[in-house]
Amino acid sequence: MRRSFLRLAAAVVLPVALGATALSAQSPVYKSTMHDYRVVTVASGFVNPWSIAFLPSGDLLVTERPGRLRIVRGGKLLPTPVAGVPEVVARGQGGLLDVALHPNFAQNGFVYFTYSKPVGGGAATTALYRAKFSNDALVEGKDLFVAETKGAPGHFGSRITFDKSGHVFISVGDRQVPPEGDLPNHPAQLLTNHHGKIIRLMDDGRVPTDNPFVNTAGAKPEIWSYGHRNPQGLTIHPVTGDLWEIEHGPQGGDELNLVEPGKNYGWPVVGFGVNYGPGKAIHSATMMKGMENAKNVWVPSIATSGLLVYTGTKFPEWKGSVFVGGLAGQRLVRVTLDGQKAEVADNLVKNQGRVRDVRQGPDGFIYLAIDDQQGKPTAIVRLEPVARK
Repeated sequence: MRRSFLRLAAAVVLPVALGATALSAQSPVYKSTMHDYRVVTVASGFVNPWSIAFLPSGDLLVTERPGRLRIVRGGKLLPTPVAGVPEVVARGQGGLLDVALHPNFAQNGFVYFTYSKPVGGGAATTALYRAKFSNDALVEGKDLFVAETKGAPGHFGSRITFDKSGHVFISVGDRQVPPEGDLPNHPAQLLTNHHGKIIRLMDDGRVPTDNPFVNTAGAKPEIWSYGHRNPQGLTIHPVTGDLWEIEHGPQGGDELNLVEPGKNYGWPVVGFGVNYGPGKAIHSATMMKGMENAKNVWVPSIATSGLLVYTGTKFPEWKGSVFVGGLAGQRLVRVTLDGQKAEVADNLVKNQGRVRDVRQGPDGFIYLAIDDQQGKPTAIVRLEPVARK
């Protein structure tokens, strides 16, 4: 969850401002172990919606992977995309990806994006972009970070989260470099590039002087952790301050990780997945000394995307739970935490489309970006509680 949700909660108190419909008697009621709920459409008509951010006005910002930023106002998707978005390479898994408001957005107006930045010859890399949002447009935009990666048009990552100390974290995928040959020398295992890394910067793009590899010869100073595959969920726990991450495994082996500075998370040396197709083994082991174990592993994969620690009051029994979206799995997963121990508790919103993003709104409801590539409608929906009889 983005810190801005907590800071902006007082500014947005009416659910109507977010364009939500009232609870509909026609909407099916779904049951879970703790709460019954409905899934209510907030807005539809998107093309590959990737991420959601909530403005103090009650509007929603939604990124579309082909390279557009859209506004939802009063339950309506405005027809004209926001001006000022950087050029993206909308190919494969690339495009306009995550969006997040600066924790002090109400004062500085800063919006952050990750995107696949063109670097020549049709190639692209993950970049972090910051702009001011003014009069429904982006102004004074610039790149704060451009990853040194190369590879197939996939596995860009990439998510954004802020801590309380002026840092911004972003995730960068391994760019689909094949896990073959000398695995300890795979780019995700090397500190000389940004493949498969979590990056930590100051919120203006400067490198913090206390990053773990800032004084390591040859290492990229922006690196916070390494050995990741394709991290598409990243959030700071609002109570503990821990950094949590989810990443796609190959055929099996999606992971939920507690990310700590300087640690190696194993890809592709260790893991629980196998290569696509015939299922040929990739890893030499499922765990190894000097490499961190995941807190939860999904086998088979659900293609994890979007990560939230819930702090709202609309679903009181879910407070403190972690919510994980699933693309191929077409579900929302609730995970309970006991300290740093994680356990899957519920599979929610099943088979209603690919869940690309998971956010808590300032109204305390849970919002999902449904990005379906199989002909079903794309939409922003939200979970609303239903009282049990």
